[in-house]
Amino acid sequence: MEIRQLRHFCALLKYGSFTRAAEKLNMAQPALSQSLKRLEQSLGVTLVQRQARKHSGAIKLTAEGQVLKQHAELILQQVTQAQTHIREMADLSRGEVRVAVPGMLGSFYLPSRLMAFRHQYTNLKLSLFEGGTRDALRMLEQQEVDIAIITKSDLKPDFDSCVLINEEIVVAASYEHPLSEFKAISMQQFFEHELVMFKPGYYHREWMLNRASELGLTPKIAFETNLINLIKQVVQQGFAVASLLKMVIQPNDDINTISLEPPVFVELHIAWKKHRPLSQADQAFVNFLLANR
Repeated sequence: MEIRQLRHFCALLKYGSFTRAAEKLNMAQPALSQSLKRLEQSLGVTLVQRQARKHSGAIKLTAEGQVLKQHAELILQQVTQAQTHIREMADLSRGEVRVAVPGMLGSFYLPSRLMAFRHQYTNLKLSLFEGGTRDALRMLEQQEVDIAIITKSDLKPDFDSCVLINEEIVVAASYEHPLSEFKAISMQQFFEHELVMFKPGYYHREWMLNRASELGLTPKIAFETNLINLIKQVVQQGFAVASLLKMVIQPNDDINTISLEPPVFVELHIAWKKHRPLSQADQAFVNFLLANR
């Protein structure tokens, strides 16, 4: 059973005769008759009562034809809706972008870009999922999102990706903190002080704890929170120091940024699954971010 055959069947019912239906379909009447015959053969039933048509000239359906009529009309309606939906997605007048992003990017890097993207593509829906990089990776692997911003070290063979940014990790400290005497500090110096860190599930935390383990040190974690503004307040008041992406510290934060020695950078990628090609909306979003890095 083919969609084309269902269209022919419904046209026959709509216009009431093979002659009129063939004219409306812009096809020869014998071809329409053959199409109906092949449809009946594929289903193994008779759909139209031929004898009744010969005597009355009207199209009369069998019981099987009545059942198919109900299904055919619904199927053709759904096909039309699907075609319309796909066309709208293709010309970006409809669609959804589901993207998972790390907290620091979601709060300080993406907002202005997201608003600019939404302004340019007013009919597209943006669904943003913010959390740790581990959350973003998990959501991408489980196909809960179509795109995720993850670290270079999280890339896998079944991902496609593009580099988004390469951002420095700096130490954030109050200007009165002893570390503010230095322009750059070592990891060992950093771990000598009380720290405010993200909770488990963040790449940033895992990376710092791995560095401490390599040095044989136990970090002095005084505060744990995923709220970036709270981290900044703790640092500003001098209760602890933190390691953050440099973009997080704004000029009005009254927080000093100190480079690590040697400097440390984290490379973040826009990634998606290879076996799930990007939709037109997703591709537009990726292209927009790359053009506005």
